Amino acid sequence: MMKEHYTFIIAGAGGIAEAAALLLAEWSEAAPTIYIGNRTLAKAERVGKWVKEGASKECTIHAFHLPEGDLTEGAKAILEKGDALLDCLPGSLAPKMAQYAKDYKLHYANLTEYVAETDAIIDLAKDAATGFVLQTGLAPGYIDVLAHHLFLEFCANYQVTTVNKLEFKVGALTDHAVAPHYYGFTWSPVGVATEYLKDCVVIHDYKKSRVPALSQRARIIIDGIEYEEDLTSGGAADLPDALAEKVKTLNYKTLRHPGHYEWIANLLSGLQPWDDPITALQEAMEAVIPHIDDDQIILYAAVEGQDANGILHRKEVSKKIQPMQVGKYKLRAIQTTTAVPLLQSVEYLLKNNIKGVVLQSQLPPKEFLNGDFVVPVYGTL
Repeated sequence: MMKEHYTFIIAGAGGIAEAAALLLAEWSEAAPTIYIGNRTLAKAERVGKWVKEGASKECTIHAFHLPEGDLTEGAKAILEKGDALLDCLPGSLAPKMAQYAKDYKLHYANLTEYVAETDAIIDLAKDAATGFVLQTGLAPGYIDVLAHHLFLEFCANYQVTTVNKLEFKVGALTDHAVAPHYYGFTWSPVGVATEYLKDCVVIHDYKKSRVPALSQRARIIIDGIEYEEDLTSGGAADLPDALAEKVKTLNYKTLRHPGHYEWIANLLSGLQPWDDPITALQEAMEAVIPHIDDDQIILYAAVEGQDANGILHRKEVSKKIQPMQVGKYKLRAIQTTTAVPLLQSVEYLLKNNIKGVVLQSQLPPKEFLNGDFVVPVYGTL
């Protein structure tokens, strides 16, 4: 785990940023230098202090002001020192952060599921001198690499080149769920509202297509527990592009406790018409849904198809991930499961001196899924 000394710049000072900083400090073999940048300097300073107090190892960590407008001379000087930029800011800012990474020759990784912003970064980074891994969190991120691995393994084992289905699902859930919403916020409310309203990219009949979010609700039983699933935006990453003509049906769905999606459907029907639908839904949800610290991550991926003799097979993987102790703190499951794919991606860029854009289907799946940062949280394949 990061056997050489590197200087990391983390943009943002929220829950994932603090988890990424703590994990770097705690799990790197060579003590890193970490800069935490945020538009509110006091918030960045609080994160820096929190990491120093929570890490069991000595670490060098500094806070700095990362302005919303033009860079200050101080921010420029820090960017010039860095090896990698870890973008933990809202997805709308991703192209701006990626431009900084390109300008200052930093390796770059982000978490956003936003499609337009991802396309913009692909365009600006195609001739970059450093590597850019995009959409590398939990979903999109880890779940896409896992799904791609299942597809490749299935094809190799059964000597085929196409499959019928590739489905992958993730739920950031509370341990308990009460009526009427059967939910609790464990991560960004605006992120939830966004994925519920933006169109989803899928593969249907071997062709990439777009379908409305929340348009294919169903029930599923995972490890004996029943959940609801429905289409949400962003989680498929680049797999619909990479696997079109190879998979008949591919989709990403978000898992919820039973009853939640019906409540959302009723809520949406009462909000129309909207000027700003994402903000309207976010505010309506936050009025009644509490924020809850105790969380769990449920993930599931499956591939289904015929072998060379026409016999139908299905391969499934499921995982349940709980909060875990890192240093002196217990990190929420959403923090560790989102932060470690980000760190694993940055380690891949640094170790291999990658240039240009790397999407989820282009990461080496076995190396990534068995990586030093990933395995302590997700387990081995």
